[in-house]
Amino acid sequence: MNFTEKDVTYPRQRKVKYVFVTGGVLSSVGKGVITSSIGRMLQARDFKVTAVKIDPYVNVDAGTMNPYMHGEVYVTDDGGETDLDLGGYERFLDLNLKKENNITTGIVFKAVIEKERRGNFLGRCVQIVPHVTNEIKSRIRTVAKHSDVDVVLTEVGGTVGDIEGLPFLEAIRQMRLKEGYENTLYVHIALVPILDITREMKTKPLQHSVNELRRIGIQPDIIVARCTKMINSEALRKIALFGTIPENAVFCSYNVNTIYQVPLILDKQGMGDFICRRLGLPQRESDYKEWTVFVNNLLDPENEVKVALVGKYAGLEDSYISMNEALKIAGATCRTKVVVQYIEAEKFEKNPKEVEMLRNFNGVFVPYGFGPRGTEGKIMAIKFARENNIPFLGICYGFQMAVTEFARHVCHLENANSTEINPNTPHPVIDLMPEQRGIENKGATMRLGAHKIIVKPDTTAYTLYRNREIYERHRHRFEVNLDYLARMEKNGLVFSGRSTDGRRMEILELPNRFFFFASQFHGEFKSRPGRPDPEYYGFIKACLDKKLGKTKPEFR
Repeated sequence: MNFTEKDVTYPRQRKVKYVFVTGGVLSSVGKGVITSSIGRMLQARDFKVTAVKIDPYVNVDAGTMNPYMHGEVYVTDDGGETDLDLGGYERFLDLNLKKENNITTGIVFKAVIEKERRGNFLGRCVQIVPHVTNEIKSRIRTVAKHSDVDVVLTEVGGTVGDIEGLPFLEAIRQMRLKEGYENTLYVHIALVPILDITREMKTKPLQHSVNELRRIGIQPDIIVARCTKMINSEALRKIALFGTIPENAVFCSYNVNTIYQVPLILDKQGMGDFICRRLGLPQRESDYKEWTVFVNNLLDPENEVKVALVGKYAGLEDSYISMNEALKIAGATCRTKVVVQYIEAEKFEKNPKEVEMLRNFNGVFVPYGFGPRGTEGKIMAIKFARENNIPFLGICYGFQMAVTEFARHVCHLENANSTEINPNTPHPVIDLMPEQRGIENKGATMRLGAHKIIVKPDTTAYTLYRNREIYERHRHRFEVNLDYLARMEKNGLVFSGRSTDGRRMEILELPNRFFFFASQFHGEFKSRPGRPDPEYYGFIKACLDKKLGKTKPEFR
């Protein structure tokens, strides 16, 4: 698609409003949570919203990055491999976003260069301003056009002053010129540290961040101070004075027990009403009834279960952020606190006796992964869970390793493996999908996005999903080798979910275990507050019921 300013039209009477969120001082200050919380505050007043994440890195998308670089890769229904913040937006706002909701430097420059090669610029010298900034603005407006919403929230990744973020900041500065003051709102978030020695709240880093933003040409309308506790009146007064905004435009995002409290604490400070007044939106009462029930279930659980997450990226929790949130969301539905302990799979490889530590957990969870590192440790964890009847859930790579473990130790296929790990294995029970053979480019070439799955009746999967047809999101290149299907089924492994053509195994379970369940897809991408994905709900409920001494899980 060729994006130009004149191509974007608004078929509706009302004008779309744009909220731009920037951050300063340091990254990971909570821009994604604030962006999501603003959206939740507007939704609580019955306004329709969508969200866009701008990532200034030069990658076209997040698909080729190691999770240690930028956290998990979040997958959308339409197969986008995006920034993890889109997952936060989807969970907070109960939306199904698209790949176009994630804009990167790579995708912008790629589009501009392709237009230049086609001669679209009619011989002009192609420059950052106006050609790159026009591309950025057009993509934001196109999201608005496709979404049919009242407000578009746009988060600019990184921090103010980063060289790679400057074209995006210039683009959102220009947006006000075209859309108008009444239709644009700038929200800036910056850290207010508290010194260990004097316990003073220091606003100077925030002041410098705001000054840098103004130097670029953007005067914030709202400033959110990120602090460990609620800022005092003196800090608030300083922030307003040096930020050149009224005191009622300064808010504080302080530490809370769960991120899902943030829209509630900000709205209590008056942020929701302020945004509506500033954008000329109708003043409406907020409704947080269902949201409050969910938050209360998180904060006041009746039970607790401990889950061992055995992975290969355990050193960075953001590598599994959607999985972690899906476990919490499932726990809230069960009025149960889920305590997740991250365990490096290699730990078991170095000392096999360490696997005994899994006896101390109510459930074993094996997540996604790529490559051979930690594989044998994951298989050891799965074997221990199966043999000791500990509730088990495997996702994607965890599904494939569960197949491998079963093939080795139940079907007695010695050295069975995935060809991803050992191309010369005598028993390739997991193999590359036929359509993946010969593909050289790694970006956006996996089996991605939502696909239909047929669920087998009279199985745990059917009990959980309550439907013969479901749609779940995928991200993989390897699959179960059908040459070994009959042997595994003969030994008791049930493939209770398959692709529509029956060629791809999507769900496995062991009926003779309390709960042994794995999926090729990623159910965490569809988990929402108050509406957990069934496989995560089933796992946590099984962990709880086993702990309570029940003979089998009792699913709702």
